[in-house]
Amino acid sequence: MTRPLSITVIGPGRVGQTLLRLGHSSGVFELADILARRPDAAAAARDFAGGGRAITGFEDLRPADLFLLTVPDDQLAGVAGDLARQGLPPAVAAHCSGFHPAALLAPLAEAGWQTGSAHPVLSFADPASAARQFPGCFCGIEGAAADRLSEVFSTLGARCFPIRGEAKALYHAAAVISNNFTTVLQGLAQEAWAEAGVPAAVVTDLHATLLRGTVANVLAKGPQAALTGPAARGDAAVIAAQGRAVTEWQAEAGAVYDLLSAMAARLKSTGRTGSGQERQPDPDRQDRQPGGDQHR
Repeated sequence: MTRPLSITVIGPGRVGQTLLRLGHSSGVFELADILARRPDAAAAARDFAGGGRAITGFEDLRPADLFLLTVPDDQLAGVAGDLARQGLPPAVAAHCSGFHPAALLAPLAEAGWQTGSAHPVLSFADPASAARQFPGCFCGIEGAAADRLSEVFSTLGARCFPIRGEAKALYHAAAVISNNFTTVLQGLAQEAWAEAGVPAAVVTDLHATLLRGTVANVLAKGPQAALTGPAARGDAAVIAAQGRAVTEWQAEAGAVYDLLSAMAARLKSTGRTGSGQERQPDPDRQDRQPGGDQHR
C-alpha cells in the first residue's frame, strides 16, 4: 500500500488553513506539522483542518514530503532560510505567493530541496468559504517542483496551469486588474452617480444591472465585441465633454477616464488595449507545460 504524501504548513493563515482542510478532507494526504508563532494560532489551524500537529518552533519540525510556506510575502525569504538551517531531509517546498517566483526559496534549493510556487487564483477572505470555493479554481504553477505541485493541487481540486517565474509580477498584476481594479471602478462609478444626484436606491440596482450585463457580454463575446459606449463609437466630442466633467468632479478620476477612453478606442479598433509598443506575447513560452525547460 502506498504511503500517503505528508504535508507540513508553515504560517497557517487563511491560505494555509484552507489548504490544510482540503488536504485532510481529500483523504489522500497526511497532515504532518502546523507551525505558527503563537500556540493558539497553531492549535486553531489544527482544529479547523481536522488533523496535524500544532507546533511553534522550527526545531520541532519533522520530515515531510511537502512543506507549504503560506506566510506573508515579506517573510518568505527568511522562513526559507530558517527551514533550510534545520537539516531536515530534502523534500518539496513551495510558497503560494502570486507575485514572487520560486527563486525566493533559494536557500532550500541550495540545500537540495525541490522548490516551486503554487498560486491559487481565489479570494481567501474566509478559510471556510475558500475551501468550499476551491474546487475548480485556477492555480498558477512554476519552479523545479512544478510537476509534483500540479499533482498535489489538482488532487485538491485546482485547475493548474504553467507560468514563468520571471513573469510572476506581470501575471499577478493581471489578476489585480481583472479582480481588484474592477471593484475599484465599481466604487468610482457609484460615487459619480451619487454626485450626479441619482438616488441611492436607484444606484444600487443600476450598478447591479450594468455590471451583470457587462460580465455576461464579455464572457460570451470577448472584450472587443462586448465593448460599447462613446469610445467604441469613436464619439470624440462626448469623450472630451465627459472627461472634463469627471475631472472637475475628481481630478484623479478624470485622468483615469481619459486613459481608459484611449485604451477602449484601441481595443475596439485593433482588439488590443496597447499603443503597439508593448512587448508581444511569446506563443512558444505560453505552450510549454509544467516540467518543461523553463522549470529545469
